[in-house]
Amino acid sequence: MSDEDAVDVETPDDAEGDAARANGTAEATAEGAAGESADSESAGSESADSESADSEPVSEDARRDAEALAAAVAEHDEALAREVAALEADLAETREALQERDEEVEELTSKLARVKADFSNYKERAKRKQEDIRERASEALVERLTPVRNDLLRALDQDEGSDLRPGVESTLEKFDEVLADEGVEAIEPEPGEVVDPARHQVMLRVDSDHPEGTIHEVYEPGYEMGDRVLSEAKVTVSTGDGD
Repeated sequence: MSDEDAVDVETPDDAEGDAARANGTAEATAEGAAGESADSESAGSESADSESADSEPVSEDARRDAEALAAAVAEHDEALAREVAALEADLAETREALQERDEEVEELTSKLARVKADFSNYKERAKRKQEDIRERASEALVERLTPVRNDLLRALDQDEGSDLRPGVESTLEKFDEVLADEGVEAIEPEPGEVVDPARHQVMLRVDSDHPEGTIHEVYEPGYEMGDRVLSEAKVTVSTGDGD
């Protein structure tokens, strides 16, 4: 039998060696596969960890800090809002008080103007009243004195040759000076003047050469003080039928 035709006969030792090599190859293959699987799982885990880290919410401490900050901001805003509301209320009250004060000032100013006007009118009335009282007092005095003057005039007419005449004339002059100082003037119309009913009192009508209705003679002089007639002049009036 030739060498080519010879069949290799494995010995037990060779079989064990082949088995061991096969087992080693299988284990190596398994280890490689396991390594690749482990690397793949590790890469996937790292990728998952990275994605989880990107999407993971903030920590509890950070959340509490954020909530505390938000609460503080909200509380501060509420405090500011309350303060602004209080200031606005104070401003409204101040404006209302100012408006009331302005109205009160305006009312007091109006009252003061009325009081001043009333006082001015009162002063004018009091002044006129005093002047009227003074005038009436003077008029009353003059009305009491004018008859005395008339008596003096009549005394002079009757006692032309009397020794008392100079004294009476002197007294009459002084009397007239006093009346003049008081603004008193005698009403002594001239004969022939037209009768003035406001200043002349007709005692009787007489035949006279003067025109009819004119004054013939002054029986008793009248007196006027300013624009007031104290007493009318008593006169006689001509009928116009003279001799």
